[in-house]
Amino acid sequence: MSGDLTIHVGESFDAMAARVASAWHRAERGEEVQENHLSFESWEGLSKALSGKRLELLRHLHRNPAASIAELARALSRDYKRVHEDVETLTAAGLINRTDDGGLRADYDEIRTTIAL
Repeated sequence: MSGDLTIHVGESFDAMAARVASAWHRAERGEEVQENHLSFESWEGLSKALSGKRLELLRHLHRNPAASIAELARALSRDYKRVHEDVETLTAAGLINRTDDGGLRADYDEIRTTIAL
């Protein structure tokens, strides 16, 4: 996974379905469709998953993939337990990828956020 990611906050089901249908139709026409989307029901959900420290962690991983959580904690000069919690949260949200050998990566070059009003 690489490229950009768009995070949608508070997007309606209809808007999400229209986005998926559009990508499907473009693919049926033979167009290349490479989009990465992640949705949160609310601002509160996004802010729970992506705090300032977690964004710092993502930025570090983007530049410097880590072989382990312990290595990442040392590089960030942070407590292992807190880094482990952050990695678990960000992995569950789809923002960190784990490699087959247990390494950690943040492959997106840019994260854009759209917030429905």
